[in-house]
Amino acid sequence: MIVGSGPVQGVVRFLQLSEERCLIDGTWCPRPPRPRARRSPTGLPEVVCVCGEHYNPYGRQHGASQDPDRHVGDLWNVVVGPDGRASFRPKDPQLKVWDVIGRSLVVDAGEDDLGRGGHPLSKLTRNSRQRLSCGIIARSAVLFQNAKQICACDVVTLWEERDRPLAGTSRSKTTTETPAAHL
Repeated sequence: MIVGSGPVQGVVRFLQLSEERCLIDGTWCPRPPRPRARRSPTGLPEVVCVCGEHYNPYGRQHGASQDPDRHVGDLWNVVVGPDGRASFRPKDPQLKVWDVIGRSLVVDAGEDDLGRGGHPLSKLTRNSRQRLSCGIIARSAVLFQNAKQICACDVVTLWEERDRPLAGTSRSKTTTETPAAHL
């Protein structure tokens, strides 16, 4: 999920199709306007996009996503529609999902010059202006394989919760169908 105090929010999914192809499927849209504040309505601090440089394990120069000699973290420019929404679904030959779990994904305000802009920082910083929003790339479970419990006291999993009352004696299963605790 892409969040931040900037004007966009969205979701990006990474799927390793093969050793040579990573599908990056995402969408984002403008956030509703709200007053700028140091704390969010929940009282928690706003997310600040303080991330490091591009993921560049081979020490290459900045380039376009189709360039063979580029930062692995050099992905693409996304075309945003007149309504501020964007959807994208590129396949990347260098990116490996298992290498980027725990790293960040950043949405910048300007177009990435792909290292060809002639600006002194073009080969280093993309010359793409300020960071609007960011997110952490996290591993997710296959559908129905996330056995997280809602309450350790009655061993009800996240997926079983939708079929149970919120309280009362019928909430807990007393049959042998009760799954083992996954703590």
